[in-house]
Amino acid sequence: MMNAMNNDTHSKTIGYILWIFGFMGAHRFYYGRQITGILWFFTLGLLGIGWIIDLFLIPSLDRSADRRYAAGRYDYSAAWILLVFLGPLGIHRFYQGKILTGILYLLTGGLLGVGWLYDLLTLNGQVDELNRQFN
Repeated sequence: MMNAMNNDTHSKTIGYILWIFGFMGAHRFYYGRQITGILWFFTLGLLGIGWIIDLFLIPSLDRSADRRYAAGRYDYSAAWILLVFLGPLGIHRFYQGKILTGILYLLTGGLLGVGWLYDLLTLNGQVDELNRQFN
Protein backbone atom coordinates (compact mmCIF):
# COMPACT_ATOMS: atom_id res chain seq x y z
CA MET A 1 0.00 0.00 0.00
CA MET A 2 1.12 3.50 -0.76
CA ASN A 3 2.05 5.64 2.20
CA ALA A 4 0.22 8.92 2.66
CA MET A 5 3.34 10.98 1.85
CA ASN A 6 3.52 9.47 -1.67
CA ASN A 7 -0.22 9.61 -2.29
CA ASP A 8 -0.34 13.07 -3.86
CA THR A 9 -3.58 12.70 -5.80
CA HIS A 10 -4.63 16.34 -6.04
CA SER A 11 -2.71 19.53 -6.75
CA LYS A 12 -2.61 22.64 -4.58
CA THR A 13 -1.86 24.66 -7.73
CA ILE A 14 -5.02 23.41 -9.45
CA GLY A 15 -6.89 24.01 -6.19
CA TYR A 16 -5.79 27.64 -6.07
CA ILE A 17 -6.60 28.16 -9.75
CA LEU A 18 -10.08 26.74 -9.16
CA TRP A 19 -10.36 28.86 -6.01
CA ILE A 20 -10.48 31.90 -8.30
CA PHE A 21 -13.86 30.52 -9.35
CA GLY A 22 -14.47 29.33 -5.79
CA PHE A 23 -17.58 31.41 -5.28
CA MET A 24 -19.08 28.78 -7.61
CA GLY A 25 -17.61 25.88 -5.58
CA ALA A 26 -15.17 24.65 -8.23
CA HIS A 27 -12.28 23.99 -5.82
CA ARG A 28 -14.60 22.19 -3.40
CA PHE A 29 -15.81 19.83 -6.13
CA TYR A 30 -12.19 19.20 -7.14
CA TYR A 31 -11.25 18.17 -3.61
CA GLY A 32 -14.27 15.87 -3.27
CA ARG A 33 -16.44 18.16 -1.16
CA GLN A 34 -19.60 17.93 -3.24
CA ILE A 35 -22.09 19.06 -0.59
CA THR A 36 -20.20 22.23 0.28
CA GLY A 37 -19.48 22.70 -3.43
CA ILE A 38 -23.21 22.79 -4.09
CA LEU A 39 -23.68 25.12 -1.11
CA TRP A 40 -20.95 27.45 -2.41
CA PHE A 41 -22.51 27.36 -5.90
CA PHE A 42 -25.96 28.43 -4.69
CA THR A 43 -24.74 30.99 -2.10
CA LEU A 44 -21.80 32.42 -4.10
CA GLY A 45 -19.26 31.07 -1.64
CA LEU A 46 -21.39 31.85 1.41
CA LEU A 47 -21.71 35.42 0.12
CA GLY A 48 -17.95 35.60 -0.40
CA ILE A 49 -17.02 34.93 3.22
CA GLY A 50 -16.48 31.18 2.79
CA TRP A 51 -14.66 31.85 -0.44
CA ILE A 52 -12.10 34.10 1.31
CA ILE A 53 -11.68 31.63 4.19
CA ASP A 54 -11.06 28.84 1.67
CA LEU A 55 -7.97 30.68 0.45
CA PHE A 56 -6.36 29.54 3.69
CA LEU A 57 -8.03 26.09 3.73
CA ILE A 58 -6.72 24.87 0.36
CA PRO A 59 -3.69 23.07 1.90
CA SER A 60 -5.91 21.13 4.33
CA LEU A 61 -8.46 20.34 1.61
CA ASP A 62 -5.58 19.03 -0.51
CA ARG A 63 -4.22 16.84 2.31
CA SER A 64 -7.69 15.46 2.99
CA ALA A 65 -8.20 14.55 -0.68
CA ASP A 66 -4.73 12.95 -0.80
CA ARG A 67 -5.68 10.71 2.14
CA ARG A 68 -9.14 9.88 0.80
CA TYR A 69 -8.41 9.03 -2.82
CA ALA A 70 -6.00 6.46 -4.28
CA ALA A 71 -3.17 7.46 -6.59
CA GLY A 72 -2.61 5.33 -9.65
CA ARG A 73 -2.81 5.13 -13.40
CA TYR A 74 -5.34 7.96 -13.75
CA ASP A 75 -4.50 11.51 -12.72
CA TYR A 76 -7.24 13.40 -10.89
CA SER A 77 -6.11 16.82 -12.12
CA ALA A 78 -6.02 15.69 -15.76
CA ALA A 79 -9.49 14.17 -15.43
CA TRP A 80 -10.83 17.38 -13.83
CA ILE A 81 -9.31 19.64 -16.46
CA LEU A 82 -10.83 17.49 -19.20
CA LEU A 83 -14.21 17.48 -17.43
CA VAL A 84 -14.30 21.23 -16.83
CA PHE A 85 -13.19 22.31 -20.29
CA LEU A 86 -14.39 19.45 -22.51
CA GLY A 87 -17.00 17.70 -20.36
CA PRO A 88 -19.94 17.85 -22.78
CA LEU A 89 -17.70 16.20 -25.39
CA GLY A 90 -16.95 13.27 -23.06
CA ILE A 91 -13.17 13.60 -23.36
CA HIS A 92 -12.75 12.87 -19.62
CA ARG A 93 -14.64 9.61 -20.19
CA PHE A 94 -12.30 8.63 -23.03
CA TYR A 95 -9.38 9.41 -20.70
CA GLN A 96 -10.80 6.97 -18.13
CA GLY A 97 -11.19 4.26 -20.76
CA LYS A 98 -14.99 4.56 -20.81
CA ILE A 99 -15.20 4.59 -24.59
CA LEU A 100 -18.91 3.83 -25.01
CA THR A 101 -20.08 6.56 -22.64
CA GLY A 102 -17.45 8.87 -24.15
CA ILE A 103 -19.03 8.38 -27.57
CA LEU A 104 -22.50 8.81 -26.05
CA TYR A 105 -21.45 12.11 -24.42
CA LEU A 106 -19.82 13.23 -27.67
CA LEU A 107 -23.03 12.64 -29.63
CA THR A 108 -25.43 14.07 -27.02
CA GLY A 109 -23.51 17.00 -25.53
CA GLY A 110 -22.82 15.17 -22.29
CA LEU A 111 -26.37 13.75 -22.31
CA LEU A 112 -27.66 17.31 -22.67
CA GLY A 113 -25.58 18.44 -19.68
CA VAL A 114 -27.13 16.06 -17.15
CA GLY A 115 -24.29 13.54 -17.51
CA TRP A 116 -21.78 16.34 -17.22
CA LEU A 117 -23.36 17.47 -13.93
CA TYR A 118 -23.39 13.88 -12.67
CA ASP A 119 -19.68 13.61 -13.44
CA LEU A 120 -19.03 16.91 -11.68
CA LEU A 121 -20.39 15.29 -8.52
CA THR A 122 -18.78 11.87 -8.95
CA LEU A 123 -15.50 12.27 -10.88
CA ASN A 124 -13.21 11.80 -7.87
CA GLY A 125 -15.00 8.57 -7.00
CA GLN A 126 -14.81 7.35 -10.58
CA VAL A 127 -11.06 7.97 -10.81
CA ASP A 128 -10.51 6.50 -7.33
CA GLU A 129 -12.36 3.32 -8.30
CA LEU A 130 -10.28 2.92 -11.47
CA ASN A 131 -7.02 3.56 -9.60
CA ARG A 132 -7.88 1.00 -6.91
CA GLN A 133 -8.91 -1.50 -9.59
CA PHE A 134 -5.58 -1.21 -11.42
CA ASN A 135 -3.32 -1.09 -8.33
